[in-house]
Amino acid sequence: MITGELRSKIDRVWDAFWSGGISNPLEVIEQITYLMFIRRLDDLQTAKEHKSNRLKQPIENPIYTADTEMLRWSRFRDQAADDMLTLVRDRVFPWLRTLGGDDSTYAHHMKDARFTITTSNLLVKVVDLLDEIRFGELDVKGDLYEYMLGKIATSGQNGQFRTPRHIIRLMVEMTAPGPKDEICDPACGTAGFLVSAAEYVSHTHKDALLTPKQREHFNNSMFHGFDFDSTMLRIGSMNMLQHDVGNPDIRYRDSLAESAADEAERYSLILANPPFAGSLDYESTAKDLQQVVKTKKTELLFLALFLRLLKPGGRAAVIVPDGVLFGSTTAHKKLRKTLVEDHKLDAVVKLPSGVFKPYAGVSTAILFFTKTGVGGTDQVWFYEVTADGFSLDDKRNPLLDEDKLGAVPAFGALNDDEHEKNNLPDVLCRWNLRNGSEQQRTRTEQSFCVPKDDIAAQGYDLSLNRYKEIVHEEVEHRPPLEILEDLARIEAEIQQGMSDLKGMLG
Repeated sequence: MITGELRSKIDRVWDAFWSGGISNPLEVIEQITYLMFIRRLDDLQTAKEHKSNRLKQPIENPIYTADTEMLRWSRFRDQAADDMLTLVRDRVFPWLRTLGGDDSTYAHHMKDARFTITTSNLLVKVVDLLDEIRFGELDVKGDLYEYMLGKIATSGQNGQFRTPRHIIRLMVEMTAPGPKDEICDPACGTAGFLVSAAEYVSHTHKDALLTPKQREHFNNSMFHGFDFDSTMLRIGSMNMLQHDVGNPDIRYRDSLAESAADEAERYSLILANPPFAGSLDYESTAKDLQQVVKTKKTELLFLALFLRLLKPGGRAAVIVPDGVLFGSTTAHKKLRKTLVEDHKLDAVVKLPSGVFKPYAGVSTAILFFTKTGVGGTDQVWFYEVTADGFSLDDKRNPLLDEDKLGAVPAFGALNDDEHEKNNLPDVLCRWNLRNGSEQQRTRTEQSFCVPKDDIAAQGYDLSLNRYKEIVHEEVEHRPPLEILEDLARIEAEIQQGMSDLKGMLG
């Protein structure tokens, strides 16, 4: 976790970009990312040199040669401001774009990259900031990157690219990626889901990743992300690199327009927050998706795509707008029926409507399902999240201390008052009990299970309120005869009072 002092420095650099004429937050992140990467290359070269000296052997696969030695971070960081700008702009950056070979993912994304820092003062400020950060401690570079990406959420229309990190973490914890998984996000944006999955696998399966074969899989074939925005692809690819995934498969692909035939049944886990409320022409939509569900709605087409991409037995956790759960069109009903009858719908987790504020107030839910092709839905687990640890207004202020936020608080279970402000740890706990004690809970509680037959009887409606029962407080009523006797007594007292009043007036 980055310190307040480091946050303050990043904010000052951000302001420097703004005053220097670079106000697009994605462009700011790109420029800082390039410099972070150059710094990382120098660190890697230094590690190779230490190993070479220790083993008394030549440097293995050196990053820098005698001709490019002056392009290292440790060489140009101490130069005069104008000289530094000239060297980085004219020598370092052109070299950076060619690094990795023509066939690497990195090279594909870097071919259109531009170095847009035009003033030596701004470059020196950014280099000085990054030079002070000790990237070797914990995951400072990853946390720094997350903090910068968080600024996208407050930047207006670009906020659509970012899913709150604590929601991503919840979905990853619930699906529990393993070292043999092949994980895909077909609308990856800045690669937040893939990064979180990589962190989970690294922390949970450390021993498995020690084997060369598993490490090779982790770096080269475990993580796959598609997007059709070149800026997103560069930032997503760099985000993975900053989190120590060597060569992720982050590539250009218009997921809904291109046939999924070459990707069909390839992935064991899909994590995604696809675009909502979009509409495509039939002519621009892949024909194999139209065969699954005839619709123009992007949220339905993405669900059809996920089913195509998953291997049999593969699982998915995806965010959908509420309309997917109860929409009355033929396409909505068909897709829900497919999930329930032809595959295994595991859970519906209803999120509060403020989760995506300040840039969207749409009500959403997380669908968890497993592709089987032969059914398997028995009970569907529902959970109504009413609090995610942050205020549900545009400010999204934390309601608890940082160590009590998220799905996995730093110091264990929350008490009842804390649960009222952050339901996510309870979601994760009860998810793991969904095949046991959760099936005994009543539908008046925050989580409960619904048999498949009940869902089918409701036309495959998946909205939680369709099944939730409201608790009506029982009131103990007095016997009717006793009430009538009291009414008669009251009436007699009123009559007597009126008679006494007349006597006093007469």
